[in-house]
Amino acid sequence: MTIFGIMTLTMESELSYINEMADLAESNGLEVFQFIPSAINPRTLQVKGRKFVSDTKRWMDAELPIPTIIYDRCFYGEDEHSKQCLPIVSWLKSRNDITFLGYGLPNKLDLYDAIKNSLLSSYLPKSQSVSDPTVVLSELSAMKKIILKPINGSQGYGIYYLKKNDKTYHVKTEKQKKIISRIFPNETKLIQWLKSLLMTRSYLLQPYLELSNNEQQPFDIRTLLQKNEHGAWVERGKGIRTGTTGGILSNLSAGGSVITFSEWLSSVTPAKGEYISQELDYILSKLPVILEKEFLPLFEIGVDIGIAKDGSIWILDLNSKPGRKVLLQTRPELQKTLCQAPLLYGKYLSQSEQIERKTNYEKTLSH
Repeated sequence: MTIFGIMTLTMESELSYINEMADLAESNGLEVFQFIPSAINPRTLQVKGRKFVSDTKRWMDAELPIPTIIYDRCFYGEDEHSKQCLPIVSWLKSRNDITFLGYGLPNKLDLYDAIKNSLLSSYLPKSQSVSDPTVVLSELSAMKKIILKPINGSQGYGIYYLKKNDKTYHVKTEKQKKIISRIFPNETKLIQWLKSLLMTRSYLLQPYLELSNNEQQPFDIRTLLQKNEHGAWVERGKGIRTGTTGGILSNLSAGGSVITFSEWLSSVTPAKGEYISQELDYILSKLPVILEKEFLPLFEIGVDIGIAKDGSIWILDLNSKPGRKVLLQTRPELQKTLCQAPLLYGKYLSQSEQIERKTNYEKTLSH
């Protein structure tokens, strides 16, 4: 039976998802083995982890050769263990005898640079890397409202909204599901704060887009794309994420809520609904092709799309390790499909000749 490797940074990560996947594995001709990158012995190429025993429906400690099919669900932070695992995963991705379901996407700036020369360039908010507070100030003076996003950020962490008033500057962010607001009385104070912020990590500057609904709540459309058992891209579903009134994030981790896409569609005029549906279909059909042409093969993509008050449509974020919360809250009947999808695609990969591009693999170590 083919070993299906699931790689995580801790054995407690995404427990219910991994348990359900493991339970479905045998009926798909696979055996699930979960492991942590740092548990690999570089001399023997064996790795300690745990194997799911389908007869008893229990996990059993095991030491096996590194699986040749790997589903990467590692979410990296700034901690020492993440820093230890990153080069190990990079090494695994460079090996020709190992196939990953997906090789991940690079940071937000590399993604922007790849898509800005494609058919989808008009759907991208203009983005630039910033490290100098005076550049931020200059853009803020010109645009009046801007957004700062960490280049390697995810789940909305570390995003700041900046607004220039007549004499003061307003900065807003969201932490632990609360809106934190601060007024700087002058340029000097703002520059001091920006200096300390831009020293901590790399940031992208974007224009602020009015992506809120009539209740002044930020909202976006989250779509999950995955490859099926034949290696073809399919859309699993869409959901609408809505954030806190006056907030800047719709992420569920920031306290957002969810409604179905069809429910939201029924709240807009038929003409607008048809226009938005056609635009989304166009973006979602082109996006995987563009990404796989620029980067390494992928298995799944979480696509976040915003609709501004003026009707313009924007690609806000792309995630190669998406969650499933939005879909499961709106369409719980998809649970088995979503848990089985990695197994079916893994089985497809194990049975097909894999001649894959394996350059730039360091770039795609998704944070």
